[in-house]
Amino acid sequence: MIHVEHLTKSFRDLRRGTVLAVDDISFDAEPGEVFGLLGPNGAGKTTTLRMLCTVLKPTSGIALIAGFDVSTQPERVREKIGFLSANTAIYDRMSAWEMVEYFGKLYALDGDRLRERMEQVFESLQMNDFRDVLGGKMSTGMRQKVSIARAIIHDPPVLIFDEPTLGLDVLVARAVLENVERLREQGKCIIYSTHAMREVEKLCRRVAIISRGRILANGLLDDLRREHGQQDLEELFFQLVG
Repeated sequence: MIHVEHLTKSFRDLRRGTVLAVDDISFDAEPGEVFGLLGPNGAGKTTTLRMLCTVLKPTSGIALIAGFDVSTQPERVREKIGFLSANTAIYDRMSAWEMVEYFGKLYALDGDRLRERMEQVFESLQMNDFRDVLGGKMSTGMRQKVSIARAIIHDPPVLIFDEPTLGLDVLVARAVLENVERLREQGKCIIYSTHAMREVEKLCRRVAIISRGRILANGLLDDLRREHGQQDLEELFFQLVG
């Protein structure tokens, strides 16, 4: 579902010259799994996800989403993905229903098809009690649910979550994780970027640990623990990154 091979992104800096934000990384993610992209701030996680979302064009390498190339077929890639981050903006003067409907129309859904899909999403995310609340009056939890709803309204096979629980309180973060688990059970392929070890252990069987733009380890969590002789994920992380 997601295939990344020798993906690289460099930027030109006036002082430092060429800077490699992402340096020759490779990994695969399959349907029905949450693939963890684990790394500290500035590791290259967000740059990687922006390339997968077609916001940034790779300097070199290959990234395929549902068989479509992010560099040469960006429009087809966008049809197949939903994106969520901790910084996703909500329109203050639109209700939850209006916002999700707007994004559905952007994905060419309309009429009874859009209405039916919206009813399904609002029911599954338990959003019906605030469907008419304006964005400016929503709680943090409500806003995050709206962000998830508009990411999945077109029922994409691939979901890309960039630090989705950053800055959330414990209850809201737990609700986000529960929804990610539900989406995994529906067969979605999910890339989950975070530096929260507990979330990775809860959601992911396979992870890639990234630091300074390079993948330091990639595979099943249990295999990585055995390979590095470290059962505690946090200690394993610091052993590789530190």
